[in-house]
Amino acid sequence: MKHRWCFRRGWLGRKPTPRTIDGSIENVHFIPLDSTGNRIWREPITLYPDEVEALRLVYLENRTQEEASKAMNISRGTLWRLLDSGRKKLIQAIVEVRPVTVVGIGGDEDPCIDVVES
Repeated sequence: MKHRWCFRRGWLGRKPTPRTIDGSIENVHFIPLDSTGNRIWREPITLYPDEVEALRLVYLENRTQEEASKAMNISRGTLWRLLDSGRKKLIQAIVEVRPVTVVGIGGDEDPCIDVVES
């Protein structure tokens, strides 16, 4: 099942283009542990569904940036920015030992989700 997701911004300007996300991404929290097994609670870093989808298409499915951008219905430049943002956030979380929160999609409460049958 495919979803169209867009990040709702609160300021004026051009409305963001909805991105096609294949499958479902759930809310997930990754919390680092110290050497004694205790959780390290710091300000979490948030990954959004479009960043996760871009990382998945390029790094897990080994698609080219051109193929991945077509699958998400976005430009190659936008895909590159999503990949760059996602990589920086993950590296920052590892280096600074911070939790990572993945914002999920799905459910009826999100007004910006359209289910697209494939």
